[in-house]
Amino acid sequence: MHHTTPIFLRRTIVIGLFAVFVQNGLAQDAPLISGGVAFFSNTNAGNTTYLPIIEPLLAAPLGPRVLIESRAALLETFAPQANNQNGYNHAHFIGLSYLQGDVIASSDFSFVAGDFLIPFNTYIERLSPVWIGNFQDGPLITALGTLSSGSGLGGMLRGNAIARSKISVDYSYFYSVRSGNAQFSAERGTGGRVSFYLPEKGIEAGFSYDRQLQGKHENFYGAHVWWEPADTAFRLRSEFARGSHAQGYWIEADYRMKAFGGLDSVIGRFEPVFRMQQTFRRDTTATDGLPSVNTQRADFGLDYNLPHNTRIITSYARQFSSTENHNVWETGIVYRFLFPAWKGKLR
Repeated sequence: MHHTTPIFLRRTIVIGLFAVFVQNGLAQDAPLISGGVAFFSNTNAGNTTYLPIIEPLLAAPLGPRVLIESRAALLETFAPQANNQNGYNHAHFIGLSYLQGDVIASSDFSFVAGDFLIPFNTYIERLSPVWIGNFQDGPLITALGTLSSGSGLGGMLRGNAIARSKISVDYSYFYSVRSGNAQFSAERGTGGRVSFYLPEKGIEAGFSYDRQLQGKHENFYGAHVWWEPADTAFRLRSEFARGSHAQGYWIEADYRMKAFGGLDSVIGRFEPVFRMQQTFRRDTTATDGLPSVNTQRADFGLDYNLPHNTRIITSYARQFSSTENHNVWETGIVYRFLFPAWKGKLR
């Protein structure tokens, strides 16, 4: 995704792609197939795991106002056997990240139904696809506010409350029902997000709130700030999340070295990345997916953007906690693809 893409338009990756075709008069009847293919290695505390993964994404327009979209994950894991035994354990997973239908009522309002990503903060919706994130693994606080599975089953309203040249305000509201289905598991909950975007400053700030409505009812609060200065290759992203039992934050900065001959030069393709994150326990109930003790982690990355939508991702992290300090080394290569399912009719 280009650095100059306005932040407030990134509600979901697929809707963004669909909007590009519409805005340029190239809306197609043919579905679009996109996604990423990656091979990762992760060495955590001396143990190396290998992870090949395919994440296909489908955007199928049904006329000018209805869009069916879905993303799947197909992955294999090869992890060392326990107790210092030789060899690797092998496991695989195939499943849908989401499957939803979007009814675009107007340029400022749409309705979503199905299995959708929870609109809490920004990481799950915008940065979790394998071809977008700067690091292999997500932030430590990702599980907060996402109703355990990261997706909900039900309906969602989203749109622009204000859309002007100097400010844009967008909103999302969802309601999810409980589902025990293996493929479409979901918890009952409700919530949403409001974001403010200042185009001239390249600043977005937003607030999120979710409430879990089954089991032990819990409230989750979130806030995010993104800054992408105009005509630069610098990005700053950050989130804060708070739940009943833990809270934390992450802040990430990256820069494409375009000052050395432009983005397509040998040096300009390098992208240094840094992420700092901390989690804090509010009590000893560690059932929220976060570390069981207060944890700090610093990630240092160096990505390289090859031609033809291919990236090499490398990083080193040092994690600190009262139970253990350890290093995390990660390397990988990611390829992004995008093509129509068949030749469509131009409008």
